[in-house]
Amino acid sequence: MTKTLLLLPLLIGIAACGSRPATNKAPAVADTNKAGETKPAMVSQAEMEVREKAVWQALEKRNFGEFADMLAADYLEVGDDGNFDKATIVKDVKDLNTEDATFSDWKMLPINKDAVILLYSVTIKSTFKGQAIPPGPYRASSAWANREGKWLAVYYQQTAVDNTPPPPPPTPSTAARSSASPAAKIGETGAEATTNEKLVWEAFKNKNYEAFAAMLTPDFVEVEPEAVYDKAGSVKSAGMFDATKAELSDWKTVKIDNDALLATYVVKLPGVPRQRHTSIWVNRSGKWLALFHQGTPEKKSSGQ
Repeated sequence: MTKTLLLLPLLIGIAACGSRPATNKAPAVADTNKAGETKPAMVSQAEMEVREKAVWQALEKRNFGEFADMLAADYLEVGDDGNFDKATIVKDVKDLNTEDATFSDWKMLPINKDAVILLYSVTIKSTFKGQAIPPGPYRASSAWANREGKWLAVYYQQTAVDNTPPPPPPTPSTAARSSASPAAKIGETGAEATTNEKLVWEAFKNKNYEAFAAMLTPDFVEVEPEAVYDKAGSVKSAGMFDATKAELSDWKTVKIDNDALLATYVVKLPGVPRQRHTSIWVNRSGKWLALFHQGTPEKKSSGQ
């Protein structure tokens, strides 16, 4: 859970889904979901916080074997400079020294009894190959799954907090023209995360925000540099950027379990830095819906 932290520069908060008004922010901490929104996880948030902190503690103690044992074989870490598998991360952390990690704003999103998403904020004192790393704060997210009776980390991503004021919202005339456009029909989601994610961007390009909202769970959370959004905030913010020229590439997927799929990819929009986006899709009563999304700006050296 460190590649992003190891090499993360001071990021600018312009993003495909970033730099948006911080409206309808998700609650900083929420131990439970609203009644009827999802099946409750049998594991508690407190238990999962202990597991997440144990990963950081293993790094601080430089116990790399213990660190590796807490990661799934198909572990994926999304950084500002790429995607990284378990072998790469386990190798890289040997050049890392960490201490004084401070955590806050914990939230758990249950997927089912055997999988959860954890969200939190972290600041940390650390160096990589002797060079100091910006301490943060960072918005961190991880997915855990119970694999044959053992809870393992499947995914991790973090995004530097950016407090730059967002640009003003569209003028009323622009908003009126957008709402007046006929809504194009969007396809149905299914058990293929890449296809589902492309449907979301099709909805953006067609300014069909009703279709976008229909693809989200009631307890959906989006993590961006400038804020953490709930479903209402994410739907509102989607109308604040032009997705018509968005280019999606570098796709990678992970099957968390039979009811949860992850897709991560790169988004390129004219005039803004490339972003690495990740979504987790869940099966709720036979319908595939997005439960979680996170965006992380790439390094400026990526050639954008």
